[in-house]
Amino acid sequence: MDISWDDARLFLAIAETGSFSGAARRLRIGQPTVSRRLAALEYAVGAALFRRSVDGAALTAAGERLVVPAKKMAEWAGELHRAAESADSSPRGLVRVTSTPFVGFDFLAPFAAFVAQKHPDLRLEVQSQVRYLDLARGEADLALRGQPPASPDLKLVDTLEITNGVFVSRALKARLPRKVTLQQLPWVAWAPPFEAVPPNPQLESLIPGFTPSFTADNYLLLLAAAEAGLGAMVLGRMPHRFQRPTRLVPLELDLGPFARSQTHLVCAKSALDIPRVRRVSELLLAEFQRIRAR
Repeated sequence: MDISWDDARLFLAIAETGSFSGAARRLRIGQPTVSRRLAALEYAVGAALFRRSVDGAALTAAGERLVVPAKKMAEWAGELHRAAESADSSPRGLVRVTSTPFVGFDFLAPFAAFVAQKHPDLRLEVQSQVRYLDLARGEADLALRGQPPASPDLKLVDTLEITNGVFVSRALKARLPRKVTLQQLPWVAWAPPFEAVPPNPQLESLIPGFTPSFTADNYLLLLAAAEAGLGAMVLGRMPHRFQRPTRLVPLELDLGPFARSQTHLVCAKSALDIPRVRRVSELLLAEFQRIRAR
């Protein structure tokens, strides 16, 4: 029996998202198509791979046995795709870059405009994600991450040191005590299911009984709330040349061990063999150098 890569990818998408709807969104196909193709796969395998319930889709014992081989197949599919693309000698086409919501909004979106002006044949797709996309599988070409890569399949291209600060609206700053403390500030912060995303855990460790005054599951909502004066926000001070005007101002507060952080440029080891990916990586490296020189 042969299991095609399309079937393995479908199976893996259901297993990792835990639902047919999640798999449909990831694969950009309709949910009825997911159900139909899974039924055909289960018929070919001769066993049910998932237990369906109102809570989603849970792996059966037969499904559990397929997870590791399917993941390996996904990694090799990504490697095959990159090897085929490395034959293209000119930097053109789509480059997918994934990052945190802050870096995507503040830096990568205007950086994409710069790339378009310099290389009209290159296009950037920015995937602003709280979760890490799998670069080895080809879910993205480049990543700007807060943690260095742990997988041997990934390459650390460069690391940029960033200073973190506390920012508030001018109106809120005018209402605050002159020597305000972290504990006295109202805060805007991530809502579930992202409560473990920085800076929430860091603020919880610095502020006993940390309770935000406003929470949201979307970065732009957090930014809008801070600009409206609802609370303070921890942001990286990344002095790049594409910075947009902001209505937030910094407070001189010590974030202790969290006053600095790192942004790591990461890719799959073979990704830089692809001209379009290598060129965007080079442009990002040049911007990192500009930031360091400021």
